[in-house]
Amino acid sequence: MIELTVVIPIRNEAPSLAELHREFTETLTTWGRPYEIIVVDDGSTDESFEILARLQAADPRLRVIRFRRNFGQTAAFAAGFAHARGRVIVTSDGDLQNDPHDIPAMVARLEGGLDIVCGWRKDRKDAFISRRLPSTLANGLISFVTGVHLHDYGCSLKVFRAEIVKDMKLYGEMHRFLPAIASEQTSSIGEMVVNHRARKYGQSKYGIGRTVRVILDLLTVKFLLSYSTRPLQIFGLIGMGMGLAGAVISGGLAVQRLREVASLDQHMPLLLLGILLIFTGFQLVTLGLLAELQVRTYHESQNKSIYVIREIRQTPSDELLATGR
Repeated sequence: MIELTVVIPIRNEAPSLAELHREFTETLTTWGRPYEIIVVDDGSTDESFEILARLQAADPRLRVIRFRRNFGQTAAFAAGFAHARGRVIVTSDGDLQNDPHDIPAMVARLEGGLDIVCGWRKDRKDAFISRRLPSTLANGLISFVTGVHLHDYGCSLKVFRAEIVKDMKLYGEMHRFLPAIASEQTSSIGEMVVNHRARKYGQSKYGIGRTVRVILDLLTVKFLLSYSTRPLQIFGLIGMGMGLAGAVISGGLAVQRLREVASLDQHMPLLLLGILLIFTGFQLVTLGLLAELQVRTYHESQNKSIYVIREIRQTPSDELLATGR
């Protein structure tokens, strides 16, 4: 039985692939447990797939998944998770910056009672302005919004119990939020300082331009974590607040008009604002009710539970019968 699956998404990493395969193979072979390595070729346009095909022909523990085009790192991780056969799944980058020698210690930490162990690149070998500073700010924001406090969400070196990530539905840029998404199922999430190495080949494919997409995906993750089973509480709360404000504005103007203190013509913009708030509030409450129906359809059509059980301990039924209970 395969104990460990390593999932590595790559795109145009031809110069590093032979060394990448050698490092992971040597480390995991020395470790001594059954393993497999899944490399997902995310639409490479260089010789990456040809190199992977040669490596796979010589190593049956290497499996290669090739996409028809570039779908993104999140899709690559999702494909790797779907095809993984190990009880523990490790994710890593394919640029040689993650050190495979950290994997045994991370798995040991996982087996100590955690469900997820995340790498922390404490001594990160990247440029400060373009990489480390934006990453630090992003990590603080993600930790604050999701409530899952980690030093380094961007580190791809992570270890998961397979049952945690197998059923995850990933979209957009959500691979960086895996621990936060998994917090819907478990609170046993830890982190460990890992070795980070300077990039040897090529250039990074990530930059500040991804910030907007990350923020939008963060909003999605926050909604899924906090309100996916109770959307009316957010839409209804905002809607009722807006409706109440509109009612107060319109009511105040109506009282002034009835008492002939002021003419509505003098306060027409304020009147229109009050009417707008009332109608918008009503629409948001209605939207919340429709979202509640959607949530029930989503969960019931997939038989998706709203809770996750870690384990059940109980006395076998035959023992209960023997004791007459």
